[in-house]
Amino acid sequence: MRKSLLLLVGLCFASLQFVTAQSSPDYTGGLKVKFDEEGKKYLRIISWAQVQASYTDDVPEDASNTNFNLRRARVLMFSQINDKFLLLTHFGLNSLNSNTLSPVGKGEGSQLFFHDVWAQYKIADKHAVGGGLHYFNGISRLNNQSTLNMLTLDNNRQSWATIGLSDQFARHLGIYFKGSFGKLQYRVSVNDAITNGLDSRDPEADGPAVYGGRRLLGSADAGKTYAGYFDFNIFDQESNFLPYKVGTYLGAKKIFNVGAGFFLHPNGAVLAPMDKGGELEGQDVAIFAVDAFYDAPLGEDGSALTAYATFQSNDYGDNYFFSAYGTGSMLYGHVGYTFAGDLAKARVQPYVSFASNSYDAVDDNRNVFGVGANAYLSGNNSKLTLEYKHQKFGESDGGTLTLQAMIYL
Repeated sequence: MRKSLLLLVGLCFASLQFVTAQSSPDYTGGLKVKFDEEGKKYLRIISWAQVQASYTDDVPEDASNTNFNLRRARVLMFSQINDKFLLLTHFGLNSLNSNTLSPVGKGEGSQLFFHDVWAQYKIADKHAVGGGLHYFNGISRLNNQSTLNMLTLDNNRQSWATIGLSDQFARHLGIYFKGSFGKLQYRVSVNDAITNGLDSRDPEADGPAVYGGRRLLGSADAGKTYAGYFDFNIFDQESNFLPYKVGTYLGAKKIFNVGAGFFLHPNGAVLAPMDKGGELEGQDVAIFAVDAFYDAPLGEDGSALTAYATFQSNDYGDNYFFSAYGTGSMLYGHVGYTFAGDLAKARVQPYVSFASNSYDAVDDNRNVFGVGANAYLSGNNSKLTLEYKHQKFGESDGGTLTLQAMIYL
């Protein structure tokens, strides 16, 4: 076990030494196919991969402490013939490891699937409407997080608050409106809820709620979800061309945003109260959050500070608890410091994160602490991340050390 742990740490420090000695290559707009001289008609292609090696100290006796994981392998394409129309397609796979690999690549875990497919129409100068399988989510910045530029190794799990319950991998099928009024940006959507979500349980008599409104009550009463997120850009204005929120700008901009969002699913949760003879009864799922995001340079030497904090209220129905989800509240925050250096060269960014999740159904809180560092070879386009994360909840009281390499072009 110690040899495996030392190997991961050694690989990271060797990589850091390489990073500090090498300049970053220029990244001028990525892969873009232009169909006119002005570049207003184009096809933009983005591809990325995140590969991990992890060491976990809390495993069964017959399990290896060290494992490898293809965390993400994605391709995203979008095109415009003019600024009135946008078509976006995003496909790939996630978390391909020894448990999800298949002998000839035909198993469920080996398959590519669509993450996003939507069409968008510009209806005014700063406003648009679109529809399809989309990522214009509500609740918080982290529920709209891009996976290309996260500060931490990965997103805070509980912030993707509806993944697999009402949506397909954090994407809903429906329509959205997005735009801005001055420094206030908005995104709102109306969507269909998934019928066969992760929570396939049936409610027990006088038991806790289950998330299965559309499946158990029908689409007339529990078929639609409603979401929105609003953030006020106090300093520099962030782009809302795509829905994916940036995790860290490394001080390239001066950003201070405060936001608030919601998710509502009428009759999304289901109970079977005995005082009504065990007849199924719907309860509304309601999730609300407020958050703040800060990213700014510290002087002229290339150093920068990135910080984020959010409070989220989760109501999935009476005493709901399933996997990472539960009725209760969540407090989460992280902060990172980018060391001084040339913006065109590699830099290092240590960070810490903390999450505390409370659940009405249990007395214990889920507390998760993380500490890590990013080594940027070419900004967010190529980086190494080493992170230790420790979770204490119930019988779980262990940590995982992960080294990740990411490149996107």
